[in-house]
Amino acid sequence: MKIQNSPVTQHQFNGVDFYLKRDDKLHPQFSGNKARKFMGLLDGDFPAITTIIGYGSPQANSLYSLAALAQLKGWQLDFYVDHIPSFLQENPKGNYRAALALGANIIALNERDDAIKSDGTLYSSFDYIHQARQPNAHELFVPEGGRCGLAESGVKQLATELIAWKKEQALNSLTVALPSGTGTTALFLHKHLKAHDINVITCACVGGDAYLTAQFLELGETDHPEILTPTKKHHFGKLYRHDYDVWKTLLLQTGVEFELLYDPLMWRCLSNWLPNNTNQTLLYIHQGGLLGNESMLPRYQRKFD
Repeated sequence: MKIQNSPVTQHQFNGVDFYLKRDDKLHPQFSGNKARKFMGLLDGDFPAITTIIGYGSPQANSLYSLAALAQLKGWQLDFYVDHIPSFLQENPKGNYRAALALGANIIALNERDDAIKSDGTLYSSFDYIHQARQPNAHELFVPEGGRCGLAESGVKQLATELIAWKKEQALNSLTVALPSGTGTTALFLHKHLKAHDINVITCACVGGDAYLTAQFLELGETDHPEILTPTKKHHFGKLYRHDYDVWKTLLLQTGVEFELLYDPLMWRCLSNWLPNNTNQTLLYIHQGGLLGNESMLPRYQRKFD
């Protein structure tokens, strides 16, 4: 199954033209940033694997993407979380709800006796998986958010599509923008696009610039994409009025829904970058992750509407 060649559409935001790589349209279930990172698992041949093991938040985009991947491959997904809020258990929403519907086994460590250390504290999901679960030969462990070398092949395919599109448009240069969590996609895009006069810019949504640079280095690459720094400090997952306003304005002006956790911060950074780079052709990569809006949007509406 080949999931690739998402369309590119043209839009305006606050009077500035830009192109949009619609990776939210890759597949009804397997789409967006995580689909690119997990593409190598979808396309690869793993005859011995029956179970895939991941971890993170019960509302993580990676939870839903791994659940979709597992269904497409005929695997079981075991996904570890620190805890599942009682409200979410009683009222499943977003990625959590959709992953359950796809058959994901979501395991809360605070409900397991063997996840409590001798000092009474809880193992981290990563430590529990490697020290207690200890994946066997039929189980494949995927780091949080897909931050590993396995992600490179799917991101390279995205780079190939962008290079072909630039050639079709007869562009001398191109700037590609996307936000970063672990920075895996931005880093591998930069690696495969730099030689083709395509610049990659990103911003740190989880932690700051130093944290993102450290993530780049852990993946073994020393040549990094440009990091845009927001003018105001940003805490991941916190609700900001200006993020909500940017999201609503994007929806109004483009007719496209973006996700609420990462995209608004990148567009805030771009609002400062664009006036000084009017000669650049900008292509933004849609991050997918729209199921997350199912839980994020009511929080914003309760606070700001």
